Amino acid sequence: MLFYLFTGGDNRRVYLGTRSVRSGWIWRRIAGWGVHLAARTHSPIRVRQSEARCDRAAPRASMRLCEGLYFLILWVQLSQAVGSPLVMDHRSICRKTRRLIGKQAEICRKEPEIVHEVIKGAKLGTGECQFQFKERRWNCSTADKFFGRILNQDRGRGNDWWRNLQDIRETAFVYAVTSAGVTFAVTQSCSMGELLQCGCDYQMKGESPDGSWEWGGCGDDIDFGYTKSREFMDAQTRHRSDIRTLLTLHNNEAGRLAVKNFMRTECKCHGLSGSCAVKTCWKKMPIFREVGVRLKERFNGAFQVMGSNNGKYLIPVGDTIKAPTAEDLVYTNESPNFCKRNRKTGSQGTKGRACNATSMGIGGCDLLCCGRGYKERQVVVEENCKCRFHWCCVVKCSKCTAVKTVHECL
Repeated sequence: MLFYLFTGGDNRRVYLGTRSVRSGWIWRRIAGWGVHLAARTHSPIRVRQSEARCDRAAPRASMRLCEGLYFLILWVQLSQAVGSPLVMDHRSICRKTRRLIGKQAEICRKEPEIVHEVIKGAKLGTGECQFQFKERRWNCSTADKFFGRILNQDRGRGNDWWRNLQDIRETAFVYAVTSAGVTFAVTQSCSMGELLQCGCDYQMKGESPDGSWEWGGCGDDIDFGYTKSREFMDAQTRHRSDIRTLLTLHNNEAGRLAVKNFMRTECKCHGLSGSCAVKTCWKKMPIFREVGVRLKERFNGAFQVMGSNNGKYLIPVGDTIKAPTAEDLVYTNESPNFCKRNRKTGSQGTKGRACNATSMGIGGCDLLCCGRGYKERQVVVEENCKCRFHWCCVVKCSKCTAVKTVHECL
């Protein structure tokens, strides 16, 4: 029965069978043996693995996103190779390996499944960026030709694209949250048993100082996720020596540390009737929303810096300002106000944006509309109503229509 599950069943079933048992290391070991055995017996798993290789002849993926998100994953060089849309598929990315260099190309060729997690991490970071900035003038929109220009103003040609990056706060946040997303996605896949190169982290051993619990279970292998994120995200700039390289590497690292330095201890009790006779604990990553909130706080307190005379260090602007830590975000130029549409800077403006007429904060109409005023209109919306709980265990709701007042910037 077990042999059939791992060699003749769907590849996904191997991992679904291990997800719900966080401390079940033996099941992950069995799953690993099953995948290895299946690869040697020409099972469907082997076919799927071969399909995941970087094959230039593979069909083009249908899911595309904008130029800006493309930049987040493979930077601007790869974006220039395929044009505006982003093909969010590791096979399509790997077909462009001639545009990649060094470690990125090596990962694409040898570890395409890691590239898949990089894609997931970039999407995770972009979604968090949009959540954190939803009420600001720049709302991390991924609209074509705008998001990328926030990162890359007046893009140069050839190998000089990096000379024209906008070194503003928003760029710093995008780099950081994307790097954090890649770290999170790779680490999570390790714990879920979805990558053969890694698994649970069993480095923590022994008991607590007071003997009330012991290390066990499936700890998140944050070191593996951190390393892979660093190898891929820093590959294009690691050997350059200019202030933009220092900014990129610093903000990438700040994003990774927002995950790595805030691991929490999670525990589970074992015993009859919940007696907690034995308590095992393991290290777990923070919720990614917490990572986004933390990076947003770093964005609000970002450090303006300049390069040292030898170009090897970042120096804070102002004699009385302390040097930024590795967890802080850094930038060199002040941001535009993002009030008006400007294709050159990547600003979509705030015309037509919904605002809060009663708020005096960032999302209020006064600030969001840049003093231009706003209009009020009535809209009919459909929403859930009369929700009831039915035993067991479903909540059923009716659909009701309601008229709401919305305010939009002029």
